[in-house]
Amino acid sequence: MVGEQVSKEMVDKAYEAIEIAKVTGKIKKGVNEVTKAIERGTAKFVAVAKDVSPAEIVMHIPILGKEKNILVVEVTTRDELGAAAGLDVPTVAVAITEEGDAKKVLKEFNMPEPVVKKEEPKEEVKEEPKEEVKEEPKEEVKEEPKEEVKEEKSE
Repeated sequence: MVGEQVSKEMVDKAYEAIEIAKVTGKIKKGVNEVTKAIERGTAKFVAVAKDVSPAEIVMHIPILGKEKNILVVEVTTRDELGAAAGLDVPTVAVAITEEGDAKKVLKEFNMPEPVVKKEEPKEEVKEEPKEEVKEEPKEEVKEEPKEEVKEEKSE
């Protein structure tokens, strides 16, 4: 969704979802934490501020989001994003990792379905029955006690 013009209503929904998830779910704040959440596949929704300078700080987030099929929305300001996340300072990115009660709000975004890798059924390998090998009893070899050799000291 980043790159497309997001309506003011959708931006407000993003802030609302973050505020709800902050209380009833879990969020990650800041570029590094958000990047890790996306890479690990724990992020359910990501918001990135438009007014980031330099823009290179967050340029990788939409790309990672697309790779991992995670919705990334561009919001208006770092100040509003930080406030929605419950911070006293601006933040450039916030990820929702556990939605909590924000699931209802997030459904309003046409969120992509998570990518689920289907495991191919494994072919059963049939083992051929092994021939039983009977071991013949081994003869016991008795060791004869060794004679102790005493060395005589010569003076």
